[in-house]
Amino acid sequence: MSDNVADLEKRRQIYGQNFIPPKEPKTFLQLVWEALQDVTLIILEIAAIISLGLSFYAPPGEESEACGNLAAGGEDEGESEAGWIEGAAILLSVICVVLVTAFNDWSKEKQFRGLQSRIEQEQKFAVVRNGQQIQIPVAELVVGDIAQIKYGDLLPADGVLIQGNDLKIDESSLTGESDHVRKSVEKDPMLLSGTHVMEGSGRMVVTAVGVNSQTGIIFTLLGASGEEEEKKEKK
Repeated sequence: MSDNVADLEKRRQIYGQNFIPPKEPKTFLQLVWEALQDVTLIILEIAAIISLGLSFYAPPGEESEACGNLAAGGEDEGESEAGWIEGAAILLSVICVVLVTAFNDWSKEKQFRGLQSRIEQEQKFAVVRNGQQIQIPVAELVVGDIAQIKYGDLLPADGVLIQGNDLKIDESSLTGESDHVRKSVEKDPMLLSGTHVMEGSGRMVVTAVGVNSQTGIIFTLLGASGEEEEKKEKK
């Protein structure tokens, strides 16, 4: 693999860049709306509305009875006037819970996007170009690169193993299986983006990057299914 700029650019045009476009972040109001969908909060909202309605509702017959029992009913009148406080307190509690939940989700999403952006900009990977091993940002990986992988690496692209030394991969992020998978040139040489190197080392030829990699395909499918659900909710 050469480091010729024209060749690298041609590979990016044909096979794509090693970059997955982030999903559009949810607004604070969207997070508030999602928090309001909690079943427990919905029940509390209904209870608060009923409580407020009953506190302000007085049957027609009670007005005449109240006039006849004015002296004896002073205490009851005070209780009825304060009846709305219970419903208002429930509503206020619901509002506080919703706002806190939405703010926490918004903060987590902001931190996650910042971390993801920092990783994409700062994380570097060892590749062999012109017979020399160099460190490049993961976003600059192209199909055909020979990448050096080792214990602790998070694979940034799909590839085929061409040299391995007791290599074991954690594929639980893709398959859900907790057992580490042994990889070798002769048996199961496929390496997928988003998996972790748990043991050993080796070299792989990059075969897919960005949206065409396994991680990119999953992100694309998840994004498409999320958009379909949002459209159904709007209908």
